[in-house]
Amino acid sequence: MKKPAPPAAAMLTNAFYAFYDLHRPAYQAYAAARLPQEEADLSVTQLFNVIASHWTWVITRECPSAWAWKEHTRTVARRAGHTPTLAEDTALLHDQLRLSIDRIATITGTTPGRVTALLATAHRSSRPPANRRQNRAPRRRRSG
Repeated sequence: MKKPAPPAAAMLTNAFYAFYDLHRPAYQAYAAARLPQEEADLSVTQLFNVIASHWTWVITRECPSAWAWKEHTRTVARRAGHTPTLAEDTALLHDQLRLSIDRIATITGTTPGRVTALLATAHRSSRPPANRRQNRAPRRRRSG
């Protein structure tokens, strides 16, 4: 059996630029929301340099978008000194950066259903806890 030929360099280059064009705006907006502008720019530039340098390996991952997003958020978290939860990141992308659920799924390499679940989690945890005493009978004062 004949081994398949490796993809042509032009095809790999075009695939990288398509990935770059699709993901870079959201990656930049995310980094800018978490970091000072200069650090955000540097972080995104470095990430895409790594992706470009290892492109033939990156595209062998089960989901290149998920791998790249994980690397991006890890780098931004390290620079920011804070690691947000997946739900917090998803809420940032949706509520602040105004990305659609489908767009978030595309750039993070997940499914729209997972994005919806993460948004529900973020919104639930961002609400202040309900006053538990509301449903109870009022306490009586002790006299004495």
